[in-house]
Amino acid sequence: MENNNSYPIAKIQDYGYHDYHVMRKIWKILSTILVVIIIGMIYLSILVIAIQSFNSSSTLMTFDKFTFSWYAHMFDEPSFATPVANTFIISIAATALSTLAGTLIAIGIHYSTKKFHQHIMLLNNIPLLNADIVTGISIMLIFSLVMKIPGLEYIFGFPTMLAAHMYFCLPYVILNVLPKLKELDSNMMDAALDLGLKPAKALIKVIVPAIVSGILAGLIFAFTMSFDDFVISYYTTGNGFNNLSIWVYSSIGRKGLKPYVHSFSTLVTFGSMVILLLINFFRSRKEAQHGKKH
Repeated sequence: MENNNSYPIAKIQDYGYHDYHVMRKIWKILSTILVVIIIGMIYLSILVIAIQSFNSSSTLMTFDKFTFSWYAHMFDEPSFATPVANTFIISIAATALSTLAGTLIAIGIHYSTKKFHQHIMLLNNIPLLNADIVTGISIMLIFSLVMKIPGLEYIFGFPTMLAAHMYFCLPYVILNVLPKLKELDSNMMDAALDLGLKPAKALIKVIVPAIVSGILAGLIFAFTMSFDDFVISYYTTGNGFNNLSIWVYSSIGRKGLKPYVHSFSTLVTFGSMVILLLINFFRSRKEAQHGKKH
């Protein structure tokens, strides 16, 4: 169709429009490839360990035949079974103590003044921002001074590692519990006290059930951080007490890892995935039920 005034018809490109349709497709393909490469790099090592756990051969370079023998005889070696047991004992104890203490501290911080809240949160964030090696050496120096007290000469071992794990697990619990406390009605505690509950019972029966999801999140964080810690554990252990990470480090330096270590690692990875799937399943189920009610 021609213009009656003999003027050229303006096109959308004349106003600065550029068609980036092709560039968007190229970027989408490149971003997909990049994501696949990153995921592959992350999970390739896990896949290699899982495959090696079913390899009858002790060497990584050859795959002899498929077997479950490494799983069946995983804890036959006492030098491996003991560090694994120590790891679970330390992690469970540190998680339980830090979760209990962290929840109480978080409640105290929440109901404190704003200035006190800021000061305590500043102290709480120091272990998170501090380098592990600095934290480990600092705690080691403190315990070295404690050793000068008569009767505490052999303190290094289980007590020092447990105290160190509690120290760096505590901030994670506090940071997970505080957001749930902020979601509560500010008058909930006063209402419970007005209804005749004593402070301790009001805390247990009213406040804790309302923040249980934050407590569980802090518990999971604390257990994860404690279970795979090496640097701080290495500087705070002693008297022959080793956890799994220290044992793996020393084994690599001497004679390499045995195949049953791969089996244990695969079980830990599989167990973690199952727990995460169950948590997501129950969370989505709870949200669906909550949506139906409304």
